[in-house]
Amino acid sequence: MAARRSLATTLAASLALLSACGDVAASGADAGAADAGSVTPPEDAYPLTLPTGYPRPAIPADEPLTRPRVELGRHLFYDRRLSANGTQSCASCHVQSLAFTDGLAASVGSTGEAHFRNAMSLTNVGYSSALTWASPILGSLAEQALIPMFGEFPVELGLAGGEDALLARLRAEPRYERLFLDAFGAEPDPFTVRNIVVALAAFERTLISYRSPYDRATYGGDASALDDSARRGLALFFEERFDCFHCHGGFNFSQSTRHDGTAFDETEFHNTGLYDVDGRGSYPATDTGIARVTSDPLDMGRFRAPTLRNVALTAPYFHDGSAATLDDVLDHYARGGRLIESGPNAGDGANNPFKSPFVRPIAITPGERADLLAFLRALTDDEFVRDPRHADPW
Repeated sequence: MAARRSLATTLAASLALLSACGDVAASGADAGAADAGSVTPPEDAYPLTLPTGYPRPAIPADEPLTRPRVELGRHLFYDRRLSANGTQSCASCHVQSLAFTDGLAASVGSTGEAHFRNAMSLTNVGYSSALTWASPILGSLAEQALIPMFGEFPVELGLAGGEDALLARLRAEPRYERLFLDAFGAEPDPFTVRNIVVALAAFERTLISYRSPYDRATYGGDASALDDSARRGLALFFEERFDCFHCHGGFNFSQSTRHDGTAFDETEFHNTGLYDVDGRGSYPATDTGIARVTSDPLDMGRFRAPTLRNVALTAPYFHDGSAATLDDVLDHYARGGRLIESGPNAGDGANNPFKSPFVRPIAITPGERADLLAFLRALTDDEFVRDPRHADPW
């Protein structure tokens, strides 16, 4: 319950801070779901060059995606001035070569405090209808940026109470004088917390992966892009026997997706039977999924299904990094839930009463396992993780 109060209090306090500088709350789910095609693009619009048939992200009308805002956001994303002690940036936990994850089971904040969750990939984050592993209340990327910046439970960037010091540090950097003026020069003072998070959101919306072997075959018509094993794995992925696609469907391989053509909210959270620590469905008290926000017992252990794009680069897996490899993930789903025989989290997740009906035992042959892994690796976009447009500008 304390964690729930901390999240709600942090978000409320951060939004109150922003309201003095300009309302960012309007950039939430309703605005984000607006048809971006109905908004006249600005003269300096950032070009999103996507394959034919690949959806475009929904851009909030009051957060136009412009070149100056994206460039400012890229500088801020990689700038350690965004932590109170100058030791970390957003990129510290979201490394480009790892598809914007950090390779740790649980991330560590700027003060050395360990987080209780695994850093999610930012691949295609601009398409996510729910942000973080288990929050039904964060409506936009700009709002979400407030949590690592100002949150205190746990401390990540450690900026709570340090807004003025943050802005002073940024003003003292000569490069930012031009960047903030270019991005927000129409405002009396472009150096505001609101503009920081809006610029970060703009950069994050450009982190779009669309050049994997799967994409080249699907959108580019290159029949040779997928080998026979990956093609068989693709067919298995969409078989009712495996049911992978029910939680990882669509172009983004995540059910919780929106884009400029989305007609309704498709956000879902799932209990996959990772734990059953008391024989009645409980997850470890450190993280109970969206139940820590809603206090609804039926939400116990429910988390968002992340995108599978670049999944081969984002180990370890699950919300707590408790699966080291993709083979471990397949073991979990083949069994229909995880058995932990000893220790504080001992229990059989296969018997969790809150578990999704799509998670059930599957008889998988060695050949099928190899084919599924080949397909998952075919979702790796090597150009994305080397793209200079997403790299450290400092």
